[in-house]
Amino acid sequence: MWKNALAGACLALALPLCASAQTPPAPTPAYDAALAASLGADERGMRQYVLVILKTGPNNMTDAEGRKKMFAGHFANMERLAAQKKLVLAGPLDGKEGRRGIFVFATPEIEEAQKLVATDPVIVQGEMVAEYHRFYGSAAVMMINEVHNRIQKK
Repeated sequence: MWKNALAGACLALALPLCASAQTPPAPTPAYDAALAASLGADERGMRQYVLVILKTGPNNMTDAEGRKKMFAGHFANMERLAAQKKLVLAGPLDGKEGRRGIFVFATPEIEEAQKLVATDPVIVQGEMVAEYHRFYGSAAVMMINEVHNRIQKK
């Protein structure tokens, strides 16, 4: 008798699990399929990127005018890549262990990111070198430049 009671209890506990396993989860109420598609989001709202860590390179530009020109080109290059929606995030780091900045590119391919980074004057001059990593993050990162342009004063 206790075996029948135990079997019945197990069945009673397992039935809700079976029922819920057959019902797919509903999308979140705020889900916007068109926005997700426009950002390249997968079903989790994520996408692949390449994260680039810029580190101190072998050449330190000591000429003040040359350094100013090199960094002006660096910033112009970032603006160009951002306008093309290839560079979705960039910024300086604290310099610890030679790490000076990051780029996040809207591509899953390291080879494509390498070609984009190769156009930067700080890389060309050897002031910095690049380290590449595949990165899986929120597709909302794709909207950073659009939002940033709306909140910056200068």
